[in-house]
Amino acid sequence: MRHGKKYNEAMGKVDKSKQYEPAEAIALIKKTASAKFDETVEVHIRTSCDSRHAEQQIRGAVVLPNGTGKSVRVLVFAKDAKLDEAQAAGADFVGGQELVPKIQNEGWLDFDVVVATPDMMGVVGRLGKVLGPKGLMPNPKAGTVTMDVAKAIEEIKAGKIEYRLDKANIVHCPLGKASFSEEQLQQNYDALMDAIVKARPSSVKGQYLKSITLATTMGPGVKVVANRY
Repeated sequence: MRHGKKYNEAMGKVDKSKQYEPAEAIALIKKTASAKFDETVEVHIRTSCDSRHAEQQIRGAVVLPNGTGKSVRVLVFAKDAKLDEAQAAGADFVGGQELVPKIQNEGWLDFDVVVATPDMMGVVGRLGKVLGPKGLMPNPKAGTVTMDVAKAIEEIKAGKIEYRLDKANIVHCPLGKASFSEEQLQQNYDALMDAIVKARPSSVKGQYLKSITLATTMGPGVKVVANRY
């Protein structure tokens, strides 16, 4: 794959054979961000888990102290008083049964996170084939199936992100924007890594994290020291 001049220049700043300390990697990532837009800083964590086994799945959520730098659109499935509560808490869209055909038949997906009260999961379950592949299905482990919709919305708007293992046993998460300060990115990185370490399945032996890579949307990957986990 051929890369442009800016990418190659950025790549020249990175020692591909080195694993950087987090602070070094973050400083380097900021220097390699050269796009005309505010790039997202992402972290990709390769684990020694086996996603084929239920007991080795990793899934949860964490509130990044400095948010993601992105405004998040929240859809809430609820009824009665919980609908009003969701609206008052700042949900972008609220509703129930009537939203099913809109999503299922019209392909409406103008939202980033779906929250549902437990009594609405029967309705939301019918959207599994649409929401599931896009990672939008509400889940109790991620705090998106809850009666406390106000708290869920508040946390999501404040920078709560979900992390989960993909089929290749890698966790992909946003850490913020390239315009964030090194300190802000470091705080977000520490919060995420703390959550990932706590989520370690008890059946995983030996080194838990095989590799950690930081990258911006358009920039090269920077390897971070992983052998301490």
